[in-house]
Amino acid sequence: LDEILSGTNSRERHAGTVAVLKRLVTGPTATLVSTHDLSLAALADDPTVDARVVHFTDAVMDGQMTFDYRLREGPLPSTNALEVMRLEGIEVDEEG
Repeated sequence: LDEILSGTNSRERHAGTVAVLKRLVTGPTATLVSTHDLSLAALADDPTVDARVVHFTDAVMDGQMTFDYRLREGPLPSTNALEVMRLEGIEVDEEG
């Protein structure tokens, strides 16, 4: 699943995604989920859910973002959305 319920408002997207993921992990399935929703990592702490959180890292070289595609345990310790915007020439005030 990639960015499940991405067109939904953030409150309902989170509640709906958690419900769908909990339903999926109750069956005999392996499920991969990619998301930018950092709050979903908390699902791995739920004792009723058999899940783990992994990530891969990115780097910017010569104005291009690259990924190493090596899975590492735990949530990603950094974010990159604002850097992507800067690479596209959009100045971002991180204070909002």
